[in-house]
Formats: sequence, structure tokens, C-alpha cells
Amino acid sequence: MKNNIFSNFKFKLEFILVYLIHLLLNYLPSTFASILGGFLFKIIGPFTKTHKIVKKNLFKILPNEKNSNINKLARESWVNVGKTFFELLILPKIINNSKINFEGTECLNLIKKNNEKVIFIGIHQSNWEILLPSIDTLGLPVGGIYRHINNPYINKLILDIRNKSILTNKSFYTPKGKKSAKDIIEGIKKDISIVLLIDQRDSAGELVNFFDYPTKTQIGFIKIARKHNLKIVPVENTRNNKDIFTLKFYPPIGNFEKSLSDVEIMKQIHNIIEQWIKKYPSNYFLQHNRFN
Repeated sequence: MKNNIFSNFKFKLEFILVYLIHLLLNYLPSTFASILGGFLFKIIGPFTKTHKIVKKNLFKILPNEKNSNINKLARESWVNVGKTFFELLILPKIINNSKINFEGTECLNLIKKNNEKVIFIGIHQSNWEILLPSIDTLGLPVGGIYRHINNPYINKLILDIRNKSILTNKSFYTPKGKKSAKDIIEGIKKDISIVLLIDQRDSAGELVNFFDYPTKTQIGFIKIARKHNLKIVPVENTRNNKDIFTLKFYPPIGNFEKSLSDVEIMKQIHNIIEQWIKKYPSNYFLQHNRFN
């Protein structure tokens, strides 16, 4: 009983802090909010236990890199995480302020013209939160999965912010779990495309090489693509100068050869996203234990 009371009190204090930051950031220019978040996390991040995970991940991604540059990239990665967190708290402002450029939209025009539904795949790079609402602004209704935050008050606040960043009535967010699986299939039946971040470790997934390390990987979306005859569209997300973003849509992956297994297709996808990460390693979310 005491533990529950203490946990609830702690959750409320955390929520009040995050909510006050949310209110403050809404009065600031979005660029300044990004800079502020990056500055604070760059100071605090290296003193946390998570910093060791960041450096370990960098050594696996860039095994031949000098230790001095690994340390530099590790500090820079905290800047991106800080910017992303503060930007999430003002996500509708980020989406509406024309801070996002698009490349490779030819394939999107074909998707709209042919009234197709697809699976957009991205990774936790740059600000990954912009992916779903940005595609929504292009007139393509999409559904996406989010990971539930342990603090229920903060979880509700963040979900409200995400929903406010969506323009169309069809697009949606669904919490990871049994409900998300049901919602995604229902969305496909209603001609809604899917947005997935496919780079996190999945303890129930298959072992697929990621930077030459066998890593538990989710491949369920490939099974869905096969079953519903959906193309897979990789989307690279880059943070540029002055925190302007570029979303680059790659040619669709589709018409999967039956001779190729799901794992073999996932290896091809890993080859694509590994190149994205190597280009901008500090813009990748290195703060989680991606490798087994």
C-alpha cells in the first residue's frame, strides 16, 4: 500500500515537472526550444549510467573509430535526444512551422494515385516523432504504434500532444501490445497505411545480423506485407542545420520473392538502415541496449 502511494506521488511530481516544461516551451520559438533541450541533455547525459550504453553501441556501429571521436559522438547523441524530447512536448508546433522538407515524394504521388496502402518504415534517428504526423500532412492517413510510458499522467499528456499533431481524422496512434496488432489490421482494412520504427530489439523476434551482430529483431511487419500485398517504403529522417528536418522516401520494397525468407528480407532492410546510421551516428537513438 505504501509503495503504491509513494509511486503515485512520484508519478505526479514527474508529471508536474514535464507539464511545466511543456507550458514554457509553447511560449518559446521552436528553434530555441530545440537548442535548450540539446544543451541540457548534453550536460546531464554523460553523467548517467546510460552513457556507457551509448558508447558501447557506438563501438559496435563504428568498430574502427578512435576513442576520442567515440566520446565526441556520444556527447553529441545526447544533444539529439534532448532536442527530440523538448520537440516532442511541442510537436504540433514543429509540424505546423514548415520545419520539414520532403524528398522522393514521387513514390507517394503514385501511392495516392493508385489508392494504395503501404508500410512506411523508419528508425529512431533525428526526431522520429515527426514521421507519422508529417506523412499525415501529405494527405496519406497512417496508423502508428507507440510505447506506453510507465508514468500514466505523462503517458496521457504525450499521447494528447501526438494526437494534436495529426490533421486528418483517419490517422491514429495505438499502444504497443495486443491492441496495436488488432488496430493495425483494422486500419489496413480501412485503407490506412502503417508507420513503424523497426530498429528496436524485440525479445520475441528472430535473430538477424545488425552491424554483424546477431540481434533479436521484429519481422512481423514483413509477414503483414506479404499477407496483405503491401509495399514497404523506407523513410530516412535527417536533422539538418537550424533543426530543419528532411524526410527522404526511398523506392518501395515489394513483390517479395517467395524464395526469400522473412529473415533474408530483413537483412536487406538492415543494410539500408545501417547506411543511414553510419552517415549520422550521433543522430541515432543510442540510449537503449539495441544489441543482445
